[in-house]
Amino acid sequence: MAKKDISKKAAVKAAKKTAAKAPAKTAKKAVRKAARQVAKKAEGRTALAPLPTTDLVAEVAYQKYLERVEKGWPGNEEGDWLAAEEALRVA
Repeated sequence: MAKKDISKKAAVKAAKKTAAKAPAKTAKKAVRKAARQVAKKAEGRTALAPLPTTDLVAEVAYQKYLERVEKGWPGNEEGDWLAAEEALRVA
């Protein structure tokens, strides 16, 4: 969503510059039109997937911890948490 806001702001700024000489109604229409066009283009772009909830990450991290301990692998809680976040992002 941050990318859309930045793109929309840039479009609004550009439209305001070009519409500075036009009457007020025309300028407002130009700004709205440019903002809609940028928003439509931004919808097609892929964005990062949102992070899963901490409860879900905690459950997966605990499962990874149990697996790590059972198999005798080295590691720590932080590594289990990061691995759980990565697994949930990919899924």
